[in-house]
Amino acid sequence: MINIKNIRKSFEDMEAVKNVSLHINKGSIYGLLGSNGAGKTTLLKILAGIYRQDSGEVQIDNQSVFENVQIKQKIIFLPDTLFFFSQYTIKQMADYYRSLFPSWNEERYQRLGEVFPIDQNKKVHRLSKGMQRQVAFWLTLSTMPEVLILDEPLDGLDAVMRQKVKNLLVQDVAEREMTVLISSHNLREVEDICDHVGILHHGEIMIERDLDDLKSDIHKIQVAFKAGETPAGFLQDLDVLYQESRGSVLLCIVRGKEEDVKDKVQSFHPVLFDILPLTLEEIFIYEMGDVGYAIESIMV
Repeated sequence: MINIKNIRKSFEDMEAVKNVSLHINKGSIYGLLGSNGAGKTTLLKILAGIYRQDSGEVQIDNQSVFENVQIKQKIIFLPDTLFFFSQYTIKQMADYYRSLFPSWNEERYQRLGEVFPIDQNKKVHRLSKGMQRQVAFWLTLSTMPEVLILDEPLDGLDAVMRQKVKNLLVQDVAEREMTVLISSHNLREVEDICDHVGILHHGEIMIERDLDDLKSDIHKIQVAFKAGETPAGFLQDLDVLYQESRGSVLLCIVRGKEEDVKDKVQSFHPVLFDILPLTLEEIFIYEMGDVGYAIESIMV
């Protein structure tokens, strides 16, 4: 569906995207993660055809994206900073989208008016940030896009509306095989819906994995031994991303297969051993720490 191969993009003397390759399957929800300034927004804008890459290929359905009107009619890019025409009402913005996208679905637009109960005659620029975000999703989902690119999509929405939007996204992926690419700093939010993640750092892809596979290869463990001392050689064969002692208990983030980790730990006969669940946010923090991105202790 989406193929990005060896793309680069520079702005003056700064290389924002460095030799990035990605493949995103049709009908999937892909989470693009990364530190501030990692190049996420630049990559999204290249995929949306707003920027042209300096080198490499960007294709959707085996067609180049940049200046390809036919492909762009299938794509919606919802940026972090929303744009609406000055003085336009919701109804006028809907008329604009209706004229721009052949896939516009009037019936769905009217149905979504019940999900986003905002007066269509109100001028969008006079609405709150959260209500403008609702309008953006209202218009976007009415176009029935094949590819939806979202940059910080839930920013400004309250908890109830966030859940409604996530439900709508999952529904479109399940029913229409819409493909979604999400970049967000709120990893707890996107963890619920993403099935694949990529971590971008300094313009380069560090990790690209199925979310379930990623979680199966990194674990939080807590162990304690007799006399409160960690045996010599205990950490030697473990791929430790982070460790912290709390009294006699040692807490570690380790990478590896769960059974291998269990066998290694139990061979030292601990008096306490637990494998604790990790969130996507924790995985991201410790993977970033492994490449030198400074972290503080956030063990909970």
